[in-house]
Formats: sequence, C-alpha cells, structure tokens
Amino acid sequence: MTHFSEINLSAALRKNLDSNNFTIPTPVQAQAIPPLMEGRDVVATAQTGTGKTLAFAIPIIEGLIKVPRSKTVKALIISPTRELAIQIEKAIGELTPGTHIHTAVVVGGMSEARQLRDIEKGAEIVIATPGRLCDYLERRLISLSRTTMVVLDEADRMLDMGFLPSLRAILEKLPARRQMMLFSATMETSVAHLVHSYVHDPVRIEIGASTRPAEQVDLYCFEIEARSKSDLLLHLLRKVQGSMLVFTATRTGADRLSQSLVRAGILCSVIHGERTQSERNQALQGFKDGNFRVLVATDVAARGIHVDDIAHVVNYDLPQIPEDFIHRVGRTGRAGARGSSWTFATPLERSDIRGIEKMLNVRIEYQDVPSLPPPIGMIPDDGIIVRTAPVSAPTAMALPPTRKVRSFSPGRRGRR
Repeated sequence: MTHFSEINLSAALRKNLDSNNFTIPTPVQAQAIPPLMEGRDVVATAQTGTGKTLAFAIPIIEGLIKVPRSKTVKALIISPTRELAIQIEKAIGELTPGTHIHTAVVVGGMSEARQLRDIEKGAEIVIATPGRLCDYLERRLISLSRTTMVVLDEADRMLDMGFLPSLRAILEKLPARRQMMLFSATMETSVAHLVHSYVHDPVRIEIGASTRPAEQVDLYCFEIEARSKSDLLLHLLRKVQGSMLVFTATRTGADRLSQSLVRAGILCSVIHGERTQSERNQALQGFKDGNFRVLVATDVAARGIHVDDIAHVVNYDLPQIPEDFIHRVGRTGRAGARGSSWTFATPLERSDIRGIEKMLNVRIEYQDVPSLPPPIGMIPDDGIIVRTAPVSAPTAMALPPTRKVRSFSPGRRGRR
C-alpha cells in the first residue's frame, strides 16, 4: 500500500484523512493496516515517531463505522502513561468527525466524574492506563464484555513499569474472541511471553531496527563531572538552535535544574510525576507552542511526548536501563527531520556508556568538553523545593531573586 486511497474506506473516514493531510502511509501503517482490516491479530515493532497510532486507529474506526451504534465499549486501547493516552484520544478525534463514534479516556490524575460520564454516554472506544482501568473494573464501573478490538500500545514500556499483573487482569475480562493489536518499540523476552499468551496467529511486522535509535539522530557524549552539568547545558543552549528536551533521573533533579535554567533567563517548563495533570498539560502545550524552549522531564515523558520538531534531546542523567535510551532519543529526529542527542556522563559512568553502545549496537561520539566557568553553588538539597509558577505564559516562570546558597552533593537522589 502506497496511498490511503488504495484502502476501501467509508466516505467519512476518507474525508477526515484528507482534511488532516494524511495521504501517504508510513511503513508501519502500510504493513499493519491491511491485515488489521481483515481482522487479523498483529504484532508490530517500530521505533517511536513512525505513525503507530494511525496504524491501529484507522482499522478500529472503519470497523466501528460498519457495525450498528450501541452504548458498549467495542474497542480498548491500553497505554502506559496519561500523556500517551491523551495523545491517542486526540489523534483518534481527528478521524471521527461525522462518524458518531465517541471516545473516553480512563486515566489517573484527571476527573473521574467526567470519565464515567463519557463512558455512560456510550463511548465505543476507551483509551486507558492499566491501573485506573483495573480500578474501574473492580468497582464495576465499566464493562468489557462486548470489547472485540484490543490494542496494547507501547507494550514493552508497560511491562517495564510493572503493569503485567494489571494487564493480565484486564485481558481476562475480555471476550475469548477478539482482535489483538500489540505495538512496541522493542520486542523483549517479556513482551514475547505476552504475545504467546494472548495473541493468536499474529501477522508480525518489524520496521527498521527496533533496538537502536533512528538513523537520523546524531549521538554525542560529554564526559563531565556532575557539578558542571548545568554549565555545560547552558553552553549548549547558547551554541545550538531549536527546542530541547532534557531528561533527569529524579523529580527533585528536574525541579532543581528547571529553576537553575529559569534563573539564567531560559524559557523553561518541567514535567514529572509529582505535577498535577493540569500542570503537565500546560507545560507540554507551552513547549509545543514554542512558549518554552526547554522542557525538563523525568522518564514519565519518554514515550508520552509527541512533538514532531524537537531539535535536541539531552540525557542530563543516564537512563536506568539501556532500552530507555532509545525512547528518550526517539523524541527527536521524528517525521524525517534530523535531530541530535547529547548525553552527559561522569567518568564513573564510562562503562554504562559502553554498555548502551554494545546492547543497542550504536556508536556514541565523545565530544571535547568546552571551556566552562568554575562550578558554583546551586540550590541546596535541603528538601525545600521552590516550585515553578503556572506555565500558561513565559513570564509566569519568573522566580524570586537569586539568594546565596551552599553547594550540594550531586550524588544524592530524590524520588522519581
């Protein structure tokens, strides 16, 4: 399939594709959509940013258009994070005008009353995170007895996050006859076990090397002491153009770094697990709109951020596992654009860099550390975090004047 016009689609769905300028399918869409339209189970591995959402959304919507309307959940899409679930609902919403198909998002951190209202109104597509969906099932607030299309999106990430018991509990509530669609950036042993247990005679699709970053991302590394990382980041921000997504290991580290950048005059927002959903939405939207050049995040955002024009990704702290390196750097170099990834590693982490290179079969090019000012004291690690102001506008990020502080130990870690 080289063009969406080659598929036999309803007039409403075809119109919605055209109005959103979806004309030529990506490789994963071209290979996954035909067997899914035939009702086959599909297991697809592809790197982030390759169009997996549309690959399962088109067959689901077309399948629902062909059956009578009813107030039952017919399609279930499970994702690892709230951000990804919201992104999926938005993408599906672009394809449903004129179809009378309704959706509901079932996630934590958002209004339960609104979610239940959307379900009761007759949502035929539910996009959910495993924890909140299990809660609703236990309280009998939702029924999956008529759900015949199921998507496990970013299945490897859900297993990394410990959702296997929840996934099993959910899958046991589904009808025996169902169509399974499993999409993943990597196909690890744990995912293979999930496929063996719950997927029937699937069509297997692999686009590119799913265990290595995209070819259009340049990988660089600076070996630097932890106390000089913030100065190096400021140097890069002055040297290069474009937006920057910066990953830290912990929530407190993200807060601390974002405050340091704001004090240096950088338009910056922050997103991590302790921020409310409203704060996270505002931070992400401000980053997408260009109100903030930098978004500082923990790995909660590694697969939940879908912004096509992120120029650079910075691994301010190394990820816990090599596979997360793929998902972090996969936030840049999307939609055919070129991107760069900068990793800050201490001398003690040299073996970790070699481990990433070996496992992912990549070469990370070491760069000479530029001349930087002597390290200065940063915000003390005394448990008092000055939270950033609401991020609805760039000026809202202003912080109190800099005060004299003592230095802190960069080895201490906070909560994720």
